[in-house]
Amino acid sequence: MSMSSPAGEPTLRTLTGQVRGEVLRPGDDGYDAARTLWNAMIDRHPRAIVRPRGVADVIAAVDVAREQDLLLSVKGGGHNVAGHAVCDGGLTIDCSNMDWVRVDPAERTVRAGPGTLWGDFDHETQAFGLATTGGGVSTTGIAGLTLGGGNGFLARKYGLTVDNLRSVDLVTAEGEFVHASAEENPDLFWALRGGGGNFGVVTGFDYDLHPIGPDVLAGRILHPFDDAVTVLRRYRDFVTGAPDEVNCLAGIASAPPDSSAADLDPGTKFVQLLAVYAGAPEDGEEALQPLRTFGDPIADRVRPRPYTELQQLLTETAAPGYRNYWKSDYLAALPDDAIDVVVEHCDQFPSDLSSVFFETMGGAINRVESDMTAFPHRDAAFSVTAWARWTDPASDGDHRAWAQSLSAAMKPYTTDGVYLNFLSQESAERVEAAYGDNHDRLKTVKAKYDPNNLFKMNQNITPAQ
Repeated sequence: MSMSSPAGEPTLRTLTGQVRGEVLRPGDDGYDAARTLWNAMIDRHPRAIVRPRGVADVIAAVDVAREQDLLLSVKGGGHNVAGHAVCDGGLTIDCSNMDWVRVDPAERTVRAGPGTLWGDFDHETQAFGLATTGGGVSTTGIAGLTLGGGNGFLARKYGLTVDNLRSVDLVTAEGEFVHASAEENPDLFWALRGGGGNFGVVTGFDYDLHPIGPDVLAGRILHPFDDAVTVLRRYRDFVTGAPDEVNCLAGIASAPPDSSAADLDPGTKFVQLLAVYAGAPEDGEEALQPLRTFGDPIADRVRPRPYTELQQLLTETAAPGYRNYWKSDYLAALPDDAIDVVVEHCDQFPSDLSSVFFETMGGAINRVESDMTAFPHRDAAFSVTAWARWTDPASDGDHRAWAQSLSAAMKPYTTDGVYLNFLSQESAERVEAAYGDNHDRLKTVKAKYDPNNLFKMNQNITPAQ
């Protein structure tokens, strides 16, 4: 439905009369800021943006979208690379004002609103020396990351974010407020732990917390690109069989003009290991020692640091305002030949802003059965992601082609699975691969809670017939 449709003004008047939060229209102050997402490739113009203050506003917005047959999208942090949080010509519910965090230190639990960012979440929980598995970029929203599974530096020790989710409050497509937990609406609770935003608008998350910090042993180790093959093999051998407290992100990137890779000239490629010990820093010294005494690193920045600082180390790397396209895959193992393929493709980045990174799975992640949550990829040992990042729209094709080429070359080594949160705008087959063997069950839950697919601006699950 176009923005000039006769239904447009009645729709807006209805919203303005029913919600206490802002209702932003094209031309209003704040409209462009509210529709702007992390990925600069996404440039969409909703007819209206509702910024709810609470559950009542969410219910009103969902009711209007359903009754007037408007395309509906839901925005939490707006950080997802696929950019589904904003729609063209429809209604966007922007939850960014619902950013409350309430910690219960005695019970080691926390409740948080859907507009909360991980940096704010960690700030509150770390006041009590507590944390849960969250995104490694502090500006990422808790909602999208949680609903897609949620990997992070604590995942090998404490499981994915969804493994730490206790319950969820949600507004359904019918505008009904429901609570989902292992005891109440368990089918919905199962689906929300990895099924994305397909089932409604979450208005509150309830998580378990764990003692971590205030300091952890963590930091980057940089090596020359010429040593990439050797370093990545060492990384693989080190994390395979490492204790659950050990996690490590590995990647190949180029040094930008202004960055923490100040030991390198701009444009110089390097290998990065971001090592983390999720326990007492003094215990981590021995655990991380094999990684730190290997080769001839350019820099070793591993040291005890506040957990909140660890959670911000990648924020600069993932700054907004750039065009982004990701191609990501899971691996059950990381053989030498696969490492060779990655290094070969990194020899010629399409731009100095692009990179490749590996995330380490295993540990507590893999000790959950694949059908216990909607997130199914419990047998993965690593993920590998080609991260194309650039500024010039004329270079869109080259950057997408580079990322797709790396993914294709890795096909002999990767599984059929892909992490939901790392999907760009891709085919229906790739979306189905993100849900794996749980896809049919998810379609059944979708048919129960959203039979008309009101919530389709996502990595969509079509309702079972």
